Amino acid sequence: MGTHPPHRSHRPLLEVNDLKKHFPIRAGFFGGTTGYVYAVDGVSFHIEKGETLSLVGESGCGKSTVGKALLRLFPPTDGQVVLDGTRIDDMSQGQLRPLRRRMGVIFQDPFSSLNPRMRVRDLLAEPIRNFGLAKSSADLDARIASLIDLVRLPRDSANRWPHEFSGGQRQRICIARALAGEPDLIICDEAVSALDVSVKAQIVNLLQELQQELGLAMLFISHDLAIVEHMTHRVAVMYLGQIVEIAPRRALFGAPKHPYTEALLSAVPVPEPGAGRQRIVLKGDVPSPINPPSGCRFHTRCPYAFDRCRTDVPRLQQTQPGQWAACHLHDLPAEKNPLARSLPAGA
Repeated sequence: MGTHPPHRSHRPLLEVNDLKKHFPIRAGFFGGTTGYVYAVDGVSFHIEKGETLSLVGESGCGKSTVGKALLRLFPPTDGQVVLDGTRIDDMSQGQLRPLRRRMGVIFQDPFSSLNPRMRVRDLLAEPIRNFGLAKSSADLDARIASLIDLVRLPRDSANRWPHEFSGGQRQRICIARALAGEPDLIICDEAVSALDVSVKAQIVNLLQELQQELGLAMLFISHDLAIVEHMTHRVAVMYLGQIVEIAPRRALFGAPKHPYTEALLSAVPVPEPGAGRQRIVLKGDVPSPINPPSGCRFHTRCPYAFDRCRTDVPRLQQTQPGQWAACHLHDLPAEKNPLARSLPAGA
């Protein structure tokens, strides 16, 4: 998807280069391919060790597909995924197996993620055994107890069944299971969206504490910008299979450089009653990923679209240090660019 941020002098934990996932559409039971769903269509980003990158956008934009492609739950159509200097997107399942423990995952629904026929002890023991991490049964017991302590659950949780826990406690069990392989990176796929508001805050706080304690990197996939604002270092905004803006948290929330980001932020509740924020209601529906619009994919809903937007694909370009946006507005003189404003002083 166009120009990439410049090469860094050090190596990030995860590098994703021009990732694509196109799902074939088949006609009938034995029919051939009649087209493709362009779910992810040229996505590039990196995550540093110990950093949280949030991937945000409306439902159906492709953000969860990115997470599943990174985990190789299905093979990418094209592009590269590099984990700590090792390319993993083209590895066989056998080659990938020893590297899998370096990536943990937490899914949206904590109940369907846990086998109801297994006690918590066995749920946590399974990945430890699979990766050959325990040297003895005493070591296995110690690791399980340590994981239960890490996620702030009662010690007697090990002998209980998933149905005996609340939704928030079950998500803590899922977090413990994701940590069982001692990963460097956790992929959180809408990990708090199924929880009550008060429980969401507790789980977000736990994830932040664990990140600091263990030095974890996180890919936090979410549609909830209010949550993202409190727990991320950088944000990548997706629209219709592509990243349209990527920036440090303060820059993105303080001075967005893409009209889609601006519209998403306008819908986030303002903490102080009466504080100014004009809601931007986007016209029309999200176009189909089977037949995305020409030019800029957002032009059919953009309040600022002009002729070039309908024909030319915008490239990601740096608008401020560390802030990149794919929008033709930034090729206009500043006085004609409604998104040319800078981050407010002291923000």
